[in-house]
Amino acid sequence: MPVVLALFGAILIASLILAPRRASVEGFFGGRTQSGDAPGLWTLVLSQVTTWIFARSLMNSAILGYFYGAPGVLAYTAYYGSFLTGGFIVARLRAQGARSVQDWLGERFGRMGQGTYNLVIALRLLSEVFANLLVVGLIFGALWGGTDTAAIVIVAVLALAYSAWGGLSAALRTDVLQMVLFLAVFGAALIALFLTPGFSLGAALTASGTSGAYNGWVLLAVAALQVFSYPAHDPVMMDRGFLADEKTTKASFLHAFWISALCIFGFGLFGIEASLQGAEYEGQLIGTWAGMFPAWVFAALMLSLLVSALSTLDSALSSAARLVVEELHLAPRSLLGGRLAMIAFALAGTALTLWGSQSLFDAVAVSGTASLFLTPVLIGGLVLRRTIAPWAYMVAWGAAMLGAAAYFARATPWIAALLPEGHKYEQLLAICIVVLITGFAAVLISARRVAAVPRG
Repeated sequence: MPVVLALFGAILIASLILAPRRASVEGFFGGRTQSGDAPGLWTLVLSQVTTWIFARSLMNSAILGYFYGAPGVLAYTAYYGSFLTGGFIVARLRAQGARSVQDWLGERFGRMGQGTYNLVIALRLLSEVFANLLVVGLIFGALWGGTDTAAIVIVAVLALAYSAWGGLSAALRTDVLQMVLFLAVFGAALIALFLTPGFSLGAALTASGTSGAYNGWVLLAVAALQVFSYPAHDPVMMDRGFLADEKTTKASFLHAFWISALCIFGFGLFGIEASLQGAEYEGQLIGTWAGMFPAWVFAALMLSLLVSALSTLDSALSSAARLVVEELHLAPRSLLGGRLAMIAFALAGTALTLWGSQSLFDAVAVSGTASLFLTPVLIGGLVLRRTIAPWAYMVAWGAAMLGAAAYFARATPWIAALLPEGHKYEQLLAICIVVLITGFAAVLISARRVAAVPRG
């Protein structure tokens, strides 16, 4: 649809114009304004929301709503409780004098703790670039046929252009514009859905989807297990937890929670409505919606997805620059060093879109499972303030990595033989339970032994 392309092109141009004309090292890595000030409350709120309402997340919510009804949408919305748990973690870290998760882990586990954590978040950032570019390809492919590799490359290059110019300061400024536009466009589409003849909110809230509600409830249990560790392994959220004063930061997490949860649940209603109308599942629902809604509503949905993809890309790239430069020390703390890191992640993420995988929720499931090592470590060390032995940390980390790998390769015969029979989401729940039991057992045993030494 030419109108979608024209509007999205205008947003890209506006983002390029809005990016800071002059970049500083502190602005690039720390998000400071040109006058040296920290970002304000609503800049943080809108940036948090727009970077967590991924294009992938919107699609996941709608797809889960289509197959599992309201429980599926509720399960994915539960992940946005991460703003509450993430805000709690940030407050505890700051109270203990840490300036990042890496800082806290490094003080307790040295380079081993930092290195293992940095590996997880590097994979997380790469998956964000990959998954959001994949949605861009799916949208343009649905509009013009096939998966549009050219569109993926163009969007990646343009997002990289303004991101590499101003870094985190550019991401924060453009996030505000992009989120305001997203709310306007998506709000119009949601109102249109509510006004559609035959639409019933009551029916949507009690819908069980085309595959039944059971697996939606299973996923809700998975989300409940992952929601504490999930924000701690997301560098985009954690980076924004240390930009402003503590009062502003706490308020930003609370506002980001309710706004993002409403948006995600609202987008899921479009998937539920497709199932209620008996529409065929086509092209990750994009093709389904094209035949269900008026052209302008469909265009609004596609534009919402494209804007959310763009806003996540710039933030993922700015966090990648901070990771490579300030945590891994693989490049000098300069504009050039940060820009080279961004280019590397943009190239790698774009290359992965050519791999052929279009499984959007699997990236969340694998990432969330990999983060589970942080739950026993943070509860034991950060909340209970117990000393944890390095070996226990590595047991928790190893269990999470093996669990993530098992879910990712669950179709492999020898791995399938180890997993319980059932739907893949039931297998995911079982993996999460085993990972957490293993991690907590190691941490609790370690904490008792270390605490017992001084009394002897």
